[in-house]
Amino acid sequence: MKLASLKHGRDGRLVVVDTDLRHYVSAAGIAATMQDALDDWGRCAPRLHDLATVLAAHQAKEAQPFDASACASPLPRAYHWVDGSAYVNHVELVRKARGAELPPSFWTDPLVYQGGSDDFLGPTDDAPFASEEFGIDFEAEVAVIVGDVPMGSTVADIQSRGDIRLVMLVNDWSLRNLIPGELAKGFGFYQSKPATTFSPVAVTPDELGEAWHDGKLHLPLQSSINGAVFGRPEAGVDMTFDFHQLIAHCARTRTLRAGTIVGSGTVSNYDRSRGSACIAERRMLEQLEGGPARTPFLAYGDRVRIEMLDGRGRNLFGAIEQRVIRPWR
Repeated sequence: MKLASLKHGRDGRLVVVDTDLRHYVSAAGIAATMQDALDDWGRCAPRLHDLATVLAAHQAKEAQPFDASACASPLPRAYHWVDGSAYVNHVELVRKARGAELPPSFWTDPLVYQGGSDDFLGPTDDAPFASEEFGIDFEAEVAVIVGDVPMGSTVADIQSRGDIRLVMLVNDWSLRNLIPGELAKGFGFYQSKPATTFSPVAVTPDELGEAWHDGKLHLPLQSSINGAVFGRPEAGVDMTFDFHQLIAHCARTRTLRAGTIVGSGTVSNYDRSRGSACIAERRMLEQLEGGPARTPFLAYGDRVRIEMLDGRGRNLFGAIEQRVIRPWR
């Protein structure tokens, strides 16, 4: 099934969306918000699935046309958002761009950071940035939402319990020119990681069929800038750590509560013909070819689109489509 949150108050209004993203029906009789559903998933999930079945059969009398612009993030705010760097090829390239070596442990021990989760942008909201000089970059990723994951859970535990509730896409905006100075302090990201954006729709793994297996989503993730395709790397290829491994890593010393979002990090392939899922990676590849970085970071007015199509050309999650703007105030 596919779930979304229409803009309403701080936490949205939960709706069930049909497979083709054409219609939705309110889930108010089951759960008011996405977080409410996740907190009581055992009771809510079967009822939401039944509602999705009725909607698919065109028998939902209260069905309304679905419009992604009316959506907030599936979780408009979350208790916990942790992003990984599961594609170590990408990590290696970006670190080279700022003159940092890749420690060997990065190939065996996942790299994660905890991001701001109190203010996610809607999937079609304008993205405000204080200055173009910050090096505005997009990062196309996949993310999952989990149920309660007890501290110390193993990969086998996470698989057997089915802890992954929902899958969605991410634009994890980055301010590249601020990152080196922040990391040099030895205390991680903050100002260089502004509000994150998620896809209009979050999807249960079973809805993805054969594309979801081994804790990975095996489809191309397409990003475009101003209507021109920037990259279509395969999300299931060259992913050093799958989602079960990332979740187990995050739960090593703490319990993850229902609604925790875990991101894959920027999708990246060794096959350079697939393109890149962020500007920083392309700039580094340009430098490795022996010349200067030619691709500019984003400017005010630029539009970024991120989406994933299945083998039949259907848009699975709806598109993240945003315009880069000056701050509202």
